[in-house]
Amino acid sequence: MNITEVRVKLLENQPDKLRGFASITIDDFIVIRDLKIIEGANGLFIAMPSRKLCDRCQSCGGKNHLRARFCNDCGKRLRSDRGAHDERGRMRLYADISHPIHQKARDFVEARVLVAFQQEVERSKQDGYVAHSFEDLDYESYENGHSQAHRVE
Repeated sequence: MNITEVRVKLLENQPDKLRGFASITIDDFIVIRDLKIIEGANGLFIAMPSRKLCDRCQSCGGKNHLRARFCNDCGKRLRSDRGAHDERGRMRLYADISHPIHQKARDFVEARVLVAFQQEVERSKQDGYVAHSFEDLDYESYENGHSQAHRVE
């Protein structure tokens, strides 16, 4: 496998540990978008793209996220124990859309993304910095609602 391109979108002043997003292109054939670059207790790491898990209301059949307390369609109270649990006993709220098959592949992808992230941070410190364009993705909610995507100082 050859990662032929890595694009990074920096985020600054996040209330949580999210530091940016990345998209990778594999062998100039496949793109994986929405890898999250997160600052953890032991440094930066990446989280693969994921989706919120949902279930259906027992009363009306409406689709609801597992954290929802009331049905979005009929308003009935939903059971709090309706999702699967992980190995720590916590409810699984998200499922990966794509992920590496083994640790060697995860390390390979993570290393490439984090190098590109650090390079983008360094570029962002230069006068006249222009961020990569991500017109096909909606990161404005992070820039406008959660943070401001500016130069990283």
